[in-house]
Amino acid sequence: MRAVAVYRHGGPEVLTPTEWAAPAPGPGDVLVDVAAIGVNYHETYERSGLYPRALPYVPGRELAGVVAALGADVTGLAVGDLVATADTPAPGAYAEQAVLPADRVVRVPGGVSAEQAAAVLLQGLTVHALTQDSHPVRAGETALVHAAAGGVGLILTQVLRSLGVRVIGTVSTAEKEEAALQAGADEVVRYTEVDFATEVGRLTGGDGVDVVYDAVGGTTFRGSIASLRPRGTFVLYGQSSGKVPPIDLSTGTRGSIKLTRPFLPDFIATPDELRTRSAAVFAWMLRDNLHVRIGRRYALADAGTAQSDLQQRRTVGKLLLMP
Repeated sequence: MRAVAVYRHGGPEVLTPTEWAAPAPGPGDVLVDVAAIGVNYHETYERSGLYPRALPYVPGRELAGVVAALGADVTGLAVGDLVATADTPAPGAYAEQAVLPADRVVRVPGGVSAEQAAAVLLQGLTVHALTQDSHPVRAGETALVHAAAGGVGLILTQVLRSLGVRVIGTVSTAEKEEAALQAGADEVVRYTEVDFATEVGRLTGGDGVDVVYDAVGGTTFRGSIASLRPRGTFVLYGQSSGKVPPIDLSTGTRGSIKLTRPFLPDFIATPDELRTRSAAVFAWMLRDNLHVRIGRRYALADAGTAQSDLQQRRTVGKLLLMP
């Protein structure tokens, strides 16, 4: 079958279109004909070697597709079901087919397409954990959302606004500012033109925000801490600009702050957690009109271009590979 493999660590150029042995489902597995693949920062961390992984491998952890075959002892699923997954041990999503543990896939409800499922599930699960667990938000709070026009940022902004939270978003371009505003951001700061921490201070009358959601990391970390109100919460859930520097919490300019580093697998560790949170994500789409913006679709062989565009912040919304 056609796939994209990583044979050595490096930049996007190491993503190699190749022929890969077609998988076969074992007991408890399902074979899925892949219809759409989500492109995520996690794959870039593995590809670079930041997150160690044995070579060679087929990357990718988020996909949607149709069940083509069932392994022994699989119940609750049938051939022809549209299913999706967002985090399995090693799904190898960058391929025409993938074998997945049956208890790590979720059935996609009617009214949600394969593309929508692949575009929303990982980011939606992340947003659910961020807003329900990392910092359970309350109406009337103010949140700072970095990368507000990214895949997570656009969903996070919509969900926060639906919960009655004021959202200050940061973006880099006029196009991304418009996307963040359309998602419901109350104010948008172009961090390429002004110091975002100073601007947040102005927008909050010097009080700071209740929570910062930061997937950028290295370049935003100190400004994020400075943007918090006393007893505020800093949620670091990514590091697209690199690792965060050390911080001396004994000399911070904000007092009594909380810092947390959520890791999605910890919040979907059991099949019941995965199903419950996935149902909530799909309900946001079907009941609450959550809009999932697909920024661009790429051929499977163009996975390197997709990852490069993601890392260079050249797109708005979710990127998909199409086998």
